[in-house]
Amino acid sequence: MPWTRTSQSGTASETRSLSAARARRALPRSRACPLQSAGGGGEADGPEGHPRPSHPARPVCGDRPAASQGARWPRKDNVCYVVLALFLNEQDEVLLVQEAKKECRGSWYLPAGRMEPGETIVEALQREVKEEAGLHCEPLTLLSVEERGPSWIRFVFLARPTGGILKTTKEADAESLQAGWYPRTSLPTPLRAHDILHLVELAAQYCQQARHPLILPQELPCSLICQRLVATFTSVQTVWVLVGTGGTPHLPITACGFTPMEQRGGIKMAVLRLLQECLTLHHLAVETKGLLGLQHMGKDQTDGICLNVLVTVAFRNPGIQNEPPKVRGENYFWWKVMEEDLQSQLLHRLQESSVIPINR
Repeated sequence: MPWTRTSQSGTASETRSLSAARARRALPRSRACPLQSAGGGGEADGPEGHPRPSHPARPVCGDRPAASQGARWPRKDNVCYVVLALFLNEQDEVLLVQEAKKECRGSWYLPAGRMEPGETIVEALQREVKEEAGLHCEPLTLLSVEERGPSWIRFVFLARPTGGILKTTKEADAESLQAGWYPRTSLPTPLRAHDILHLVELAAQYCQQARHPLILPQELPCSLICQRLVATFTSVQTVWVLVGTGGTPHLPITACGFTPMEQRGGIKMAVLRLLQECLTLHHLAVETKGLLGLQHMGKDQTDGICLNVLVTVAFRNPGIQNEPPKVRGENYFWWKVMEEDLQSQLLHRLQESSVIPINR
């Protein structure tokens, strides 16, 4: 498959030949089938079509993440991962649990809780639902990822029950007092917090018209909290993607920092930090569109997370700019997508916002 590497040090462009398989490993893939995740590949592939890691201490990215001041290995004392489950039945009812904790006893909330060390994200979700609602469940897709900087990340899932017995007041314990199904438009009061209301509506909208494919975490190791960027520039139905030059062409990856500034600014700060290395940002508009997928293992001291993030780069005053902005240095270049199928998939994701939202 032909691909074009655009030289940003001058006006010349260099064209090389790259096999289709190698090019697909350099960029994320999505599947037309709504029952499969947006990433993934065959047995030899990692998330978003990347090769599986050869060393468990490194993120699956094809290169080391961009340096970050204050980057840390995730531990229970510096990172909090939270899972939350949304269930909607055929009667348009929502599964809620009544809180047992002293500070919010008697109020209602969605099944949710902190992940424990050694758990995968899905294992944590299933444990919390069983403890709080009495049900076994199967996650269907990620609905949203919420963050307050890299030290607090919540994974919101749409799920369905697969068994168990709904918890009643007879089974009340320290986890919850009871669980029940309630009409989506008439939830019980008091709610522990109103932050779940927009999540309930997000689930209802997804059930009516799915905006993104079914996406679940890939169980692959990662040592840091980081982001793999699908940074795009578009012009007249043409797409360029920012690619790293170290070894096989790969998507850039940046580690999230734990400095006060990055905590206040959220995980988008790591994206801006990487782009500042190679682009002049004062005349550019950078937007994080959302999530294409993520990887996490949770076992063997690899409790990091890698978020595959779709980002757009555009000129603030586009005018007649049909080429991507110049890249400084030799570490990155703009990769012009030539394969029609891959280009159409990226354009669809961009134009329809076919991604998992990332919210603060």
